[in-house]
Amino acid sequence: MKFKTKIKNEHFLFNSVKEILAKASEEKSGDVMSGIGAKSSLERMAAKVVLSELTLKDIYEHPVIPYEQDEVTRIIYDDINVFIFKEIEHWSLGELRNYILHQDTNTSELLRLSKALTSEMIAGVAKLMSSIDLVMASQKIRPTAHCNTTIGELGRLAFRCQPNHPTDLPEGILASIKEGLSYGAGDAVIGINPNNDTVESVTKLLQMSHDFIKRWEIPTQNCVLAHITTQMKALKNGAPIALMFQSLAGTQTANEDFGVSQEILDEAQYLMKKYSTSTGPNQFYFETGQGAEVSLDAHHDVDMQTLESRTYGYARHWQPFMVNNVSGFIGPETIYDGKQVIRADLEDLFMGKLHGLPMGIAPTYTNHMQADQNDQEIAGMLTALAGANFYMGVPGGDDVMLSYQDTSYHDDASLRELLGLRPLREFETWLERMGIMKNGRLTERAGDLSIFD
Repeated sequence: MKFKTKIKNEHFLFNSVKEILAKASEEKSGDVMSGIGAKSSLERMAAKVVLSELTLKDIYEHPVIPYEQDEVTRIIYDDINVFIFKEIEHWSLGELRNYILHQDTNTSELLRLSKALTSEMIAGVAKLMSSIDLVMASQKIRPTAHCNTTIGELGRLAFRCQPNHPTDLPEGILASIKEGLSYGAGDAVIGINPNNDTVESVTKLLQMSHDFIKRWEIPTQNCVLAHITTQMKALKNGAPIALMFQSLAGTQTANEDFGVSQEILDEAQYLMKKYSTSTGPNQFYFETGQGAEVSLDAHHDVDMQTLESRTYGYARHWQPFMVNNVSGFIGPETIYDGKQVIRADLEDLFMGKLHGLPMGIAPTYTNHMQADQNDQEIAGMLTALAGANFYMGVPGGDDVMLSYQDTSYHDDASLRELLGLRPLREFETWLERMGIMKNGRLTERAGDLSIFD
């Protein structure tokens, strides 16, 4: 199957849907390093033209990794609503783009449609959108989920309180938890990245955070972001877990490197339904990011954006409470600079939401990238405008354990104030009871840790 077009008297020939998707992507250093990106702006435009003319059936019949070879592909295809797909299989990708952007298209229509879309279709339509298109399209989609709080409601913006400590010192973690809460962060989750991934250490952090939440009657959920198998062992031993975490990727080989599979995730879901401290039904926290498969040499010559979309197709099978994108976390070998970070964040937010996921963004960067705080703040403001469900809250914006830059507790408060957004409903009531917030605005008590004495 060959695809061709002519632009400026130059002929372009593409040999597969996989190649078209790769060449149509905006430039990313990881795709360049893998040798699959467009060689010129003209070739990129030619690929976009061809891509826009492909039908959804064309893409459905040509997954970038065959069904027989890849668990991620099987999950995506087995979950597709064939009845709805039959209604739209004749649409071109360009027609799908226009339908999504039509001013009358709403959340319920798009979430129904998403049940018939493979991840390659969703990646493809994102490649046909400008940055403004991605913001407008993302605004239309409002997936919601419930763990102990409800995320994704219109007019609400949540934050993960991320109280990491380089040695898992309980006193340091508790101080960060108190600071985050005092600025209104923590309604999405109080989530700790552990330095020590043992069952004993993870259990200690889970118990500590659970006891603090219970003592202060905080409507939120706790999570320790250890490997899923460590959390499962802790859960079986009686550790109080409200939300279970795992990083995911868009190919089976990458997920195998992560030590995760459908079998493990199914077992974890069963255990959470039986033993977790949360009401649910959504009890998973997944983390993703463009470039994971490239860094593991597990990309199968598929572009990073398409692989990220496939990660969302895999994730939606387990109906998570939150999915967090960290495309700037790996570094310049996959996302080179601030411009690429901003574009990736907008793509990922749209693709995740069109998969029906409660999507959060971490507009992160590492110190060896060609990016800075200005790029991060621009990405944060744009994705907040586009309707991101949550962000990270890191003391000072500098994670002392993971050594990367992210949104601070102060950034979080600024984003809410800038767009007139409020905390999750249950959490706002608690903030008002504690004197931290009034009428949707922080009070003079914000930042005062003595509240918890």
